[in-house]
Amino acid sequence: EGAMASKYRNAGQTCVCANRIYVQDAVYDEFVQKFSAKVKTLKVGNGFDDGVVQGPLIEDAAVEKVERHVQDAISKGGKVICASDTVRHLSFTGSTEVGRILMAQCAPTVKKMSLELGGNAPFIVFEDADLDSAVEGAMASKYRNAGQTCVCANRFYVQAGVYDAFVAKFTAKVKALKVGNGFDDGVAQGPLIEDAAVAKVSRHVADAIARGGKVETGGAALHGQFFEPTVISGASADMLCATEETFGPFAPVFKFETEQQAIDAANNTEFGLASYFYSRDIGRIYRVAEALEYGMVGINVGILATEHVPFGGVKQSGLGREGSHFGMDDYVEIKYLCIGDILK
Repeated sequence: EGAMASKYRNAGQTCVCANRIYVQDAVYDEFVQKFSAKVKTLKVGNGFDDGVVQGPLIEDAAVEKVERHVQDAISKGGKVICASDTVRHLSFTGSTEVGRILMAQCAPTVKKMSLELGGNAPFIVFEDADLDSAVEGAMASKYRNAGQTCVCANRFYVQAGVYDAFVAKFTAKVKALKVGNGFDDGVAQGPLIEDAAVAKVSRHVADAIARGGKVETGGAALHGQFFEPTVISGASADMLCATEETFGPFAPVFKFETEQQAIDAANNTEFGLASYFYSRDIGRIYRVAEALEYGMVGINVGILATEHVPFGGVKQSGLGREGSHFGMDDYVEIKYLCIGDILK
């Protein structure tokens, strides 16, 4: 109770507020548990509203300072884990950039690592595909959670013979998506996670338009952190969206002529998490599935992740697998026992 009073009055903005809390080893765990439970109950908001305990900080600079201190504490805590000889395995889900840092920090102790990192998923539609099924799969793969999952389709490659038909059907479906509060009836797409995410999608869309892409639908940021579900045709390999993960509701559609062109374009990335393609030619299905440099390949499906399958990528999308019995492999060691003649 004393710690709560000392730390959180006036949102921690008095000169006598506790800045650091030291707890003796014998009661540390119990104190942290009880203290955290109390902190979780604090209501943040307008100080004139009933039940509100903590209001805003005094200025943006104060928010930035707190964020900086929190990130510094997390970073230093992470380094302790990585450097520890006691910790023999580290599992991380996040960006490839952070994954590289953790690998470097774990190298001195030669830790086993499970890493689920960035993606840049291709979605390929061949001429022999069921187009209606492909469009449904594209909707599921691209626009769930506003395109903000690591396995969302990022690049759409459609064979020339069905390109126009696919774009038309796909665009019609995307235009029908309702954007808004996820608790409202009929809403299919909510906001992006932060302003920086909106800025990145806007940058990718603007770059695609500047390089000759045609906006079929959407293309603009809305109020707050909402962005219109967007389809751009005439996409080309020199666009940012061809090499960077957008992580938002923007679908660039590229045209290709041959099977090998589609495979080469799909593999032209440092990432290798998820990939998708639609075809009804069984020979092509096995050729393309084997040629794609990805840990997971969805064939005539738009969603491929469930708890009983080995989830994970290759190249710079990570190490190891999560889920299924293969997910246990990273957490065990193989030990070889060679027993001689026990009768001697």
